[in-house]
Amino acid sequence: MTGRKTETSKDTNMAAAASARTQAETARPPNRIWTLAEGRAVFELGAFFMARPLLSHLPKGDGHTVQVLPGFMATDTSTVPLRRLLTKLGYDAHGWNNGRNVRVDNALIARLESQLKRLNDESGRKVSLVGWSLGGVLARELAKLHPDRVRLVISLGSPISDDRNHTSAARLFEMLNGKEPEAMRGGRFRRLGEAPPVPTTSILTKTDGIVHWRGSVQKPTATPAENIEVYASHLGLGVNPSVMVAIADRLAQPDGVWAPFAPPLALRMLFPRTSLT
Repeated sequence: MTGRKTETSKDTNMAAAASARTQAETARPPNRIWTLAEGRAVFELGAFFMARPLLSHLPKGDGHTVQVLPGFMATDTSTVPLRRLLTKLGYDAHGWNNGRNVRVDNALIARLESQLKRLNDESGRKVSLVGWSLGGVLARELAKLHPDRVRLVISLGSPISDDRNHTSAARLFEMLNGKEPEAMRGGRFRRLGEAPPVPTTSILTKTDGIVHWRGSVQKPTATPAENIEVYASHLGLGVNPSVMVAIADRLAQPDGVWAPFAPPLALRMLFPRTSLT
């Protein structure tokens, strides 16, 4: 009898542990505390301008083209500080020139494909894509469609999970795009969690108030793919100084050469070293 009770107890504990893991892995939006604290992005913008003289000493670029895609409901105005810094560092930085990022439809995808082809053809070199939030999702899918034209992809707080429940903006997105956006009806955007066949970096923060950080974590893949954690808000990712350090480091790698991100010793305190599992 004692043996049976012990086995039953073990089974119960294992079931409880499995249930706990399932609950932990269930997609959910960020804690409301972080959402309400997104206003701290103003201070990150201030920190960006204060650190601007130092940021100009980040690794210089080789002149290749970088296209920056804004987040959901945002325009190119939101990426002006980042693009100006990239230009200062020696890159040919471009916005996305598609107005406000609201609807994900076939017309938008066609325009983005056309832009990528033009930038690639005009420069004769592969283009790096940097996307903020929804812009990062678009950048990754664009790289899947044209990996021969893309050098690398960097996403900032992007909901790259196939479960839309990781973001607090899911309801608004579906209200404007429907449960199944037009692009998905054509078979695209079906495996968001699958990294494109080019080097890919996901920059995320555990204090993101819009996209739960678990929804931005890349899984191990045969293609170079990494996750970089920073201290930031979602709305501040495009101007946060530590994010600028990471972006500059990733873009400065020679074409065809890739190594995992390793922050400079003097700046290591800016990058948390916590588990992303």
